[in-house]
Amino acid sequence: MIVAGKARPRGRFPHVKVAGGFAFVSGTSSRRPDGSIAGASADEMGTTTLDIREQTRAVIENVRDILRAVGADLTDLTQVTTYLVNMNDFGGYNEVYGEYFDETGPARTTVAVHQLPHPHLLIEMQAVALLP
Repeated sequence: MIVAGKARPRGRFPHVKVAGGFAFVSGTSSRRPDGSIAGASADEMGTTTLDIREQTRAVIENVRDILRAVGADLTDLTQVTTYLVNMNDFGGYNEVYGEYFDETGPARTTVAVHQLPHPHLLIEMQAVALLP
């Protein structure tokens, strides 16, 4: 399912697939519907600033919106896999993640990847939720 009002996937896959009572959320970034990236800015000189905290918050909120489109929410998550371009961002990511989840939240794995589909993306998440 493609969710209205969210950034279009950069390939032929859905935002979310429902099967067997679960919602499987495809890799989700901080991209906005207009293609801009939350947590990424450039000044008039072209200096780019990337903010892992802002990107993490936007990713989790995008996942939440996708889950709501199929009748679920963040509290229904059972598993999250996070892809970070740089493990030096782990602290900021973990801080924001902790604003949404605690030890009763979903199982989680965080891995470092060489790169994501856009050079300004620092983080991507995929998730699985049990439908209520």
